[in-house]
Amino acid sequence: MTREIRALTVAIDGPAAAGKGTVAKAVAAHFGFAHLDTGLLYRAVAAKTLTGMDPETAARGLAPADLEDPTLRNPDVAQEASKVAVIPAVRAALVRFQRSFATRAGGAVLDGRDIGTVICPDAPVKLFVTASPEVRAQRRFAELTGKGIEVTYESVLEDVHQRDLRDMSRDQAPLKPADDAKQIDTTEMAIEDAIAAAVALVEAKQAERS
Repeated sequence: MTREIRALTVAIDGPAAAGKGTVAKAVAAHFGFAHLDTGLLYRAVAAKTLTGMDPETAARGLAPADLEDPTLRNPDVAQEASKVAVIPAVRAALVRFQRSFATRAGGAVLDGRDIGTVICPDAPVKLFVTASPEVRAQRRFAELTGKGIEVTYESVLEDVHQRDLRDMSRDQAPLKPADDAKQIDTTEMAIEDAIAAAVALVEAKQAERS
């Protein structure tokens, strides 16, 4: 594999619980690329704001250890993350880190909501992983209850709808597929098939660039 191919950047976007994180991790592992779940950056900022810290201060002072906080997957942090993500100063503070990660030697896979449209608009591979709100809510419900968190399916579905609305309607970097992104709908697709589709798209791009 040439250096050009190994420096491939893969941008994966999509709404919550569509499977983009699982796909991103699998693609990164398959090709030996580094992986960054950019949503964790916003969740880490959100976790700090829930303790009373100013969002911009939290974003500017973010440390790698902050991404290991076990509470980052909690529903209240997820909701707060979509709120702090609309703050221009917070987004600006985190963009540089993400773009630096994307250009690292050896290749990189980044997943989030504005990777292909804002963070890495020139990424050679752009994917948009999506699924119906109902299916995504069921997945998130199973994940949360599996961790012992008491929630109802109805409340999780409402959270999904609210987060989608905020993510898709925000002024800065709204959630949407890049014009040249390949879409993978996992509503009725096994995650193994979604991963295989993503790997095939990356391999096609590698062959094209070799």
